[in-house]
Amino acid sequence: MMKRRTFVKASLLSGCLTSTVPFLNPVLASVKQKATKPEYYELRVYTLKNDVQQKLVEDYFQNAAIPALNRLGSKNVGVFTQQQPTTAITKLYVIIPFKSIEDFGRMNERLLADAAYQQAGAAYLNAPATEPAYQRIESSLLEAFANMAKMELPEKKSRIFELRRYESASEAAGKKKIEMFNKGEIAIFKRVGLTPVFFGEVIIGEMRPNLTYLLTFDDMAEHDQNWKTFGSDPEWKKISGMPEYADAKIVSNITRTFLVPTSYSQI
Repeated sequence: MMKRRTFVKASLLSGCLTSTVPFLNPVLASVKQKATKPEYYELRVYTLKNDVQQKLVEDYFQNAAIPALNRLGSKNVGVFTQQQPTTAITKLYVIIPFKSIEDFGRMNERLLADAAYQQAGAAYLNAPATEPAYQRIESSLLEAFANMAKMELPEKKSRIFELRRYESASEAAGKKKIEMFNKGEIAIFKRVGLTPVFFGEVIIGEMRPNLTYLLTFDDMAEHDQNWKTFGSDPEWKKISGMPEYADAKIVSNITRTFLVPTSYSQI
């Protein structure tokens, strides 16, 4: 009799939980989302004065840096050239994901201890001052947004990428723009075909405060069409019409760069 009563109670409890799952799901999803630790991204921009430097840096990433970073747990390293360079000086864009800020902090130490990396990257690592491998490196450290805490890889095929940086007049304004993305704008992007790869707040780097994100498209025709669709979307008009999210208050400058992945890029 005792076993039967226990079974009945368990069955009733199970039934109650099952019936309330539709109501609990949003809460559970929210808790799970908040528990997801954000990734970190290093965005490097190499300035290269000629083809010799470009080959040296590209060979370094293809043969030494990417394999070594992958061994350290940094997967999906992206390497891009500019689609429409504005000067004769070449720029190479590199995105390196990290699972934690500690992984980023220990990267150089671990690479120094990697004999295979040192050997494969010798030409770059030991380039003389009279013939440097590059002119300069600009580097920023980004923390992924709460509502897109992990990088989302696009399908591997011919495509273009758009790197966008939104600067703000103050830290508070920058946080407000990030809030706008987290509270609905990212979802709208995905729905209308503005396919994001990552969103990140720059926590160390130039032009702060700013946020930076990467989108991808099949071609410029799709790029133009999907941005047009976004601009006329009712949900976008609703959220962008809120006084606290007015562009004039939270965005002071927008920079965009079109990128093409190298043959060995993992993004």
